[in-house]
Amino acid sequence: MRDNFNRQIDYLRLSITDRCNLRCRYCMPAQGVPLKAQNEILRLEELVTLAQAALKAGIRKIRLTGGEPLVRRNVVSLVRSLHALTGLEEISLTTNGILLPALATPLKEAGLVRVNVSLDTLKPERYAYITRGGNLHEVWRGLRAALAAGLEPVKVNVVVMRGFNEDEILDFARLAVEQPLHVRFIEVMPIGMAAAARLDYVPVAEIRARVEAFYPLQPAPGVKGNGPAVNFTFRDGRGSIGFIGAMSEHFCPRCNRLRLTADGRLRPCLYGDEEIDLRGPLRRGASLEELVALFRQGILCKPQRHHLESEGRRQGLMSQIGG
Repeated sequence: MRDNFNRQIDYLRLSITDRCNLRCRYCMPAQGVPLKAQNEILRLEELVTLAQAALKAGIRKIRLTGGEPLVRRNVVSLVRSLHALTGLEEISLTTNGILLPALATPLKEAGLVRVNVSLDTLKPERYAYITRGGNLHEVWRGLRAALAAGLEPVKVNVVVMRGFNEDEILDFARLAVEQPLHVRFIEVMPIGMAAAARLDYVPVAEIRARVEAFYPLQPAPGVKGNGPAVNFTFRDGRGSIGFIGAMSEHFCPRCNRLRLTADGRLRPCLYGDEEIDLRGPLRRGASLEELVALFRQGILCKPQRHHLESEGRRQGLMSQIGG
């Protein structure tokens, strides 16, 4: 289905939990965040029902997010149930990678196609600092497990922050040259803890210039993905590089997605305030067609673009709105 600006909306980011096993500094405070009560979080069968409604509204691809989606009990069963739905072309997942060693192969067998692993540093001490205690070795085990299971392409999401990890840009580029990994550099956005910490984004033009000074890039339009990244490859590299300029280079004209929070709120735009309650109607016995109509309403509510640069820093936590 197309929205009011003629964008084909066919991609749903489906948050399945508000919980996480890390406490990243730009995502949440050290003490964590107040968690939703268990009865507020969508049950597995409710997630499947809403996914079915989304498919009838034109969604074709679903990405599971959180919090950290792999902490959700029975996530493999959920993937298997979603994979069985008519009309779903692809299931992917964004994770911090820590639980992938045990789950990569079962997820692949259940129908998961590929994964994105969030990783902002290649330095063990810095990783422990950023995540407040995380172990980088566990993430490497997760990346290797994903590659071994065939969850490809395996993408590495790097949020670049000035004075925080910008000194590792070339290290990540080298990783994409030497390994079959697809590194995506992302501008930090003024939302939640990132706004509170006043972390400054590094424009993707600057990131790209640093990379190209050492590794000449060539366009790679064939790199598989549903998102807003502009992708490049290397003449002799094994992976690829992508750039996502949420602030400096609006990708809104290419936006093809909706987001559904773990407690059942449909968000037409990550950076907007518009939300449509789906959990309430679902639990009151709404028919599938009534739920489909709500998804269509969400598509028609999508704004033409975000206005983060003019409206200032947003409240709310990425772990609670599906990232």
